[in-house]
Amino acid sequence: MRRLTEEVNAVSDIAIDPWLKELLRLNDEEEKMTDKQIKIVQAAVEIFSEKGFAGSSTSEIAQKAGVAEGTIFRHYKTKKELLLSIVAPMMTKLIAPFAVKDFTKVLEADYPTVEQFLRAITVNRLEFARKHFPVIKIFMHEIPFHKELREQFKETVADMVLEKAYKAIRHFQGGGQLIEIPAPTSMRLIVSSIIGLLITRFLLVPESEWDEEKEIDYTINFILHGLAPRKS
Repeated sequence: MRRLTEEVNAVSDIAIDPWLKELLRLNDEEEKMTDKQIKIVQAAVEIFSEKGFAGSSTSEIAQKAGVAEGTIFRHYKTKKELLLSIVAPMMTKLIAPFAVKDFTKVLEADYPTVEQFLRAITVNRLEFARKHFPVIKIFMHEIPFHKELREQFKETVADMVLEKAYKAIRHFQGGGQLIEIPAPTSMRLIVSSIIGLLITRFLLVPESEWDEEKEIDYTINFILHGLAPRKS
């Protein structure tokens, strides 16, 4: 018991990224992570994020964490269990509640114009991605290959958000601000544009000079008008 207390207290001496602090806070409700677990998880996120799950090995995770490979398997039976131990708590306890609660406020707010609605959504998702991108990146890499992650996303996020989004789209269609096409199609086109902005900002050219306000404007104008020149 004394050893575990010492390991937990040692957490304060480790350089911990903000996302991992959130994960540790979530695990406080169940079982505190030891010093070695923290190092393993932080190393795993960095390597999974850089190389993907399939391209990573537990040996390089162990090397980066400064632990023996056997230590990983004392805490996690398989590499996939390690992956799910990172993504699952963040999805169910942090990302999903934040995404649903915070995003629902945006979707249910009364915006006079569709442009204001789209701007609010885009800014909201940019701030969300800025805060949680290391884990989001892993989730984006792995969701096509792991049924558990797809089902978890559908249950915790998609089902709760989509109907509210469709309702907002139908509202603007009814007011003549959006064209009459199926709401799921409108949602797909809007989401693909915003995700493209996020991927470019945080994944493709994260170090480049970036006028965020201007890029938001370009994205919204594209959603509303496409690439065709406006008629005078």
